[in-house]
Amino acid sequence: MRLGSRGSPLALVQARLVAAMLGLDESAIRTFMTSGDQIQGRLQEQGGKGLFTKELDEALLDGRIDCAVHSMKDLPTRMPNGIALAAVPAREDPRDGFIAMRAKTLMDLPAGATVGTASLRRQAQTLHLRPDLKVELLRGRVETRLAKIESGVFDATYLALAGLNRLGLESHVSSVVDEIAMPPAPAQGALAITCRADDEQTLARLAPLNVEAHFLATTAERAFLEALDGSCRTPIAALATEMEGMLSFLGEVLTPDGKHCWRRQETITLGDAPLAAARALGLKLGAEIVAEAGPLYKTHFGDNGW
Repeated sequence: MRLGSRGSPLALVQARLVAAMLGLDESAIRTFMTSGDQIQGRLQEQGGKGLFTKELDEALLDGRIDCAVHSMKDLPTRMPNGIALAAVPAREDPRDGFIAMRAKTLMDLPAGATVGTASLRRQAQTLHLRPDLKVELLRGRVETRLAKIESGVFDATYLALAGLNRLGLESHVSSVVDEIAMPPAPAQGALAITCRADDEQTLARLAPLNVEAHFLATTAERAFLEALDGSCRTPIAALATEMEGMLSFLGEVLTPDGKHCWRRQETITLGDAPLAAARALGLKLGAEIVAEAGPLYKTHFGDNGW
């Protein structure tokens, strides 16, 4: 079995985790440079979601690899024709870590401090909570962003705890961001393993890696994105948790300047069709926000969706 992956340090760590689950060694991994890896500016200005998956999708459909390992939050809300989401392994911590040299939390930063991030969600959430701060673009690999904080180029940043934990860099975290005050990106911390939809042998081999509770939670989060036509152009956050047949969901949408925020929170019983119920919940809550936002929908996000 040949596993496709991006070539970044974090992507390779994640691919090695999946290879180990499948009883494969590192020689099974094929690395790819994706469009997203080559962009220096903001992703939303270059096309948004799909930039980190396009080349891997093409390799799957061409038969050069048998499955691909992704950070699930990089997947577009609609899978390309011919490609299936085969498994969601155990999810890492979905929360963000706050990183700063002279502050424990976001609220400890002095007025006028500069927060570096390439995430519109983190930008909007930061300005919503602290409109007195400045937010500037900070992109690059995890190690690059940490170095920019340590050298004082930026006063603070955020990184996903999942990536820091997988890389063994969690000691850099000043504090864990509260998931209620500042929910993470939909599907953050989850891995997605994709393969060709008609490859029954690979689908069967990947099935035991799937953790149903995390598959259900991320299904709801991605449905919320779908209802909002979510992309890298939209500040959207969502976190769902499944436990004992119940699914709890918190989602929000903000304007990029942080001045407006719409939230929905609900807990449901999943019943006999849990996957359909999880998806329906995400779609419903997303549609409610679109209706509530009203005229601001077009003002901030245009006629073609959020």
